[in-house]
Amino acid sequence: MMKSIIEEKLISFKELEQKIFRYVCEIGCEITQIMLESYDAELSETRDKKKYRGKGKRKTSIKTVYGTVEYHRTVYQTALENGEKAYVYLLDEAMQMDKIGLISTNLAEKLAMTVTESPYRVTADVISSTCGQDISAGGVWNVVQRLGERISEEEEHAVKQMNADQTEGERKAAVLFEEMDGVWLNMQDKHHKKMKNQEMKVFTMYEGWDEEKEKQNRSTLVEKKMLAGMEKSAEFHEKREAYIRKKYNADEIGQRILNGDGGSWIKEPYDPDVIFQLDRYHIYQEILRKIRDKEAQKEIRRLLEEEKLDEMLDYIETYATSVESSDERDKRSKKARELYQYLSNNREGLLPYDRRGMDIPEPEEGILYKGMGIQENQNCTTITLRMKHRRMRWSVSGANNLAKALYRKENKELIETIDRYTDGLIFTMQMKEIVEMLSAAKAPKKDGKGNPYVDVIGAHIPLLGAMQTASRKAFQKAFC
Repeated sequence: MMKSIIEEKLISFKELEQKIFRYVCEIGCEITQIMLESYDAELSETRDKKKYRGKGKRKTSIKTVYGTVEYHRTVYQTALENGEKAYVYLLDEAMQMDKIGLISTNLAEKLAMTVTESPYRVTADVISSTCGQDISAGGVWNVVQRLGERISEEEEHAVKQMNADQTEGERKAAVLFEEMDGVWLNMQDKHHKKMKNQEMKVFTMYEGWDEEKEKQNRSTLVEKKMLAGMEKSAEFHEKREAYIRKKYNADEIGQRILNGDGGSWIKEPYDPDVIFQLDRYHIYQEILRKIRDKEAQKEIRRLLEEEKLDEMLDYIETYATSVESSDERDKRSKKARELYQYLSNNREGLLPYDRRGMDIPEPEEGILYKGMGIQENQNCTTITLRMKHRRMRWSVSGANNLAKALYRKENKELIETIDRYTDGLIFTMQMKEIVEMLSAAKAPKKDGKGNPYVDVIGAHIPLLGAMQTASRKAFQKAFC
């Protein structure tokens, strides 16, 4: 049968698939319209009629994976506590549509999961080509902004809980490893004019490495969680600490160890007892950037590895003096002194935590302690791959809101977050009722026999002349 369709070139399978898809999406929209309007009628009947006075119906729409559903819902007049008049939609409140807009949970999930991998325009094209919904890049952007704003509100609420000593964390940890770093982004203003680059702050916490996975040569962090945003340092640290206390009982953390690149904003730990260490990758990076002489590089690294820190600093100072020049273009001495200053300012963090002879709580069963330095990789997989390069530029709020979605995805919390802001309505109508209502709604629109979707498939299809099986009869009844 299918072979004959293709050979006779009456209708290709691609066209057939597209027509069926459009038909099913249209039916889905009509079913949803019936359910929404029926639920609105139910809310109208069960409302407190003294509190809510009906003022007629208003037309609106909701975006779903199978298309935009247009429907009517009742607007009510009510009185606020101060006596002022207000107008509300009970259906919108029941659906929690005041949170991220008139968009279904499924569509919001697809948008968010796609936009964390691809640009807004690409996301819009993907959604429009794979769902029954046409959406623009601006529409995708709006959803991400609303979602990011809601996540920021959650973070701010956690800070208020922390400041009021109402933290929820109960988990204990022998050691909590913390790492922080920044990702520099190209910025723009509201007129899309290029601005000075700004740093996004990124934080990762974990309890150690999975011992069993290490035996398989797989490095897996235990209880890894991330946080990211464009906030000022003080605000970010507050959110970071609140995020920790939302999960952990701070008094039951044996030791906290912080790894960072020595940036001023990083060395502002909320916990004064935290052990700070300078990230090894950034130390070696600075040596390569500031010292061009290969032998000098090698000697500095040797002294560092042998833990001869005073000798290392003396060597750098001596080298800076030895390469001084009256030539203004010769920057060797200047850069060497910058390296000296960087290492000297972070003197207390030059040795890794496990080389300081300190008593560190023993790891719990199944957890292994190793050298820190995972933040660069976390930055790359979570933020950099999506937000840097490809000539991308960001506004502060735009970068911040997307970052919230990105770190929630990495924490495997994005879907659960979206569900909280979109899935506020539960329907209990039976499908049989819906079909009957749909049939009744269609009855006046046609005269005599026929199908309202007869234009869905207008070409001749050979299967209509074939032996009539149960499935073929169902197909004919639905489409012909």
